[in-house]
Amino acid sequence: MISQADVLARVEQHQIKFIDLQFTDVVGVVKNVTIPVAQLAETLDHGIWFDGSSIEGFARIAESDMYLVPDLDTFAVLPWLSGEEATARLICDVFTPNGQPFLGDPRAVLTRVLAEADKMGFAFNTGPELEFFLLKPGPNGKAIPPVPQDDAGYFDVPTDNLASGIRRRMVSTLAAFGIDVEAMHHEVATGQHEIDFRYSDALHTADNAVTFRIALKTIAQQNGLYATFMPKPIRGVSGNGMHVHQSLTYKANGSNAFADPGDPHGLSQIAKHFIAGQLAHARGMCAILAPLVNSYKRLVPGYEAPVYISWARINRSALIRVPRAHELDSTRIELRCPDPSCNPYLAFAVMLAAGLDGIRRELPVPEATDENLYLIDNQRRASLRTLPGSLIEALEELDQDDVIRDALGAHTYERFVSAKKLEWDEYRLEVTDWELNKYLPIY
Repeated sequence: MISQADVLARVEQHQIKFIDLQFTDVVGVVKNVTIPVAQLAETLDHGIWFDGSSIEGFARIAESDMYLVPDLDTFAVLPWLSGEEATARLICDVFTPNGQPFLGDPRAVLTRVLAEADKMGFAFNTGPELEFFLLKPGPNGKAIPPVPQDDAGYFDVPTDNLASGIRRRMVSTLAAFGIDVEAMHHEVATGQHEIDFRYSDALHTADNAVTFRIALKTIAQQNGLYATFMPKPIRGVSGNGMHVHQSLTYKANGSNAFADPGDPHGLSQIAKHFIAGQLAHARGMCAILAPLVNSYKRLVPGYEAPVYISWARINRSALIRVPRAHELDSTRIELRCPDPSCNPYLAFAVMLAAGLDGIRRELPVPEATDENLYLIDNQRRASLRTLPGSLIEALEELDQDDVIRDALGAHTYERFVSAKKLEWDEYRLEVTDWELNKYLPIY
């Protein structure tokens, strides 16, 4: 734990001039209030007030006053600003005027579900893998239409000095935030990349995922490129996923609650109940994990994204995969439907709530499906449930899932659904280039 004295000492050491106070809205967009460093001590003591009525999913005008309380453990110096612009970052929790955590703060939603796990004797660990595209700007300086920065493929040896150099600068930038990168590589599609950072407790990795997106976009922009985490920016190639590795550890002794070396899959009964819970609530939590209209253009057969609600040891077409563990401590499961446009705080909250429901009810896990689900016969395929095929279908499933709605809380659920239904209506009413090209010459 970092103390106020530690933060103030680091500010002086790095000659910081400004502090960015950050939090996220309900759809995962980072919001920011910047204060001069002279105001930091008072902010650390009392927080800072702001108007929440203009923040997506926050409060109505009549109940708009809120204040931010910095989490001192998130202090980091922004590596791209120096001198008279030297700035540090603190991620904040949002509180109401009466000193209670604000129910619509996504970080508070995750903290509340983590507390439920704690009461059951568990800590929840996650390791998200965020994929992204590097795009060249067009003659107009914009990234539309999207043009990949390179033409490499999966795990190709870097031959493009610009792309490989930017990836290395991204890793150095993430290290400045205390984010430990384990590996980086080119992904399947041209222009697509992945940088994996260390597995940790869910609140820490959610903070890191939010920071990751900001940092990578900034470094790309500084190098004349555009980094996008949009799930499916280019037709006909693989989209951007955010596969999430998960495990529970016992609070009492820190051992992995998912591990059982005597089981054929290496999984304990706790792990199997957890998997069964996530499979049972897969359709209900999909709107949180894949929250855009565009997300459902990624979740289609043929592009390494899951469609069928199933689990397996090594099958990458399954919704939940069990990676091989070289030691008991690394036993985990991987959920493959989330994409990096999601709000990581809400995503981890509903994933945990679903798994805990499976443990509480001792849900039986179905048979593992180790064959490629896209190649099985039609009769076998018809017996499997599928993920929702559109955002509106996912929202309808969310409405029917009491466990996921309760995990979000009434306030966050209502604000999230309202924002997403508005997004769906905008999409539904839009006349696209595809429609014009398809129908105008004929009709």
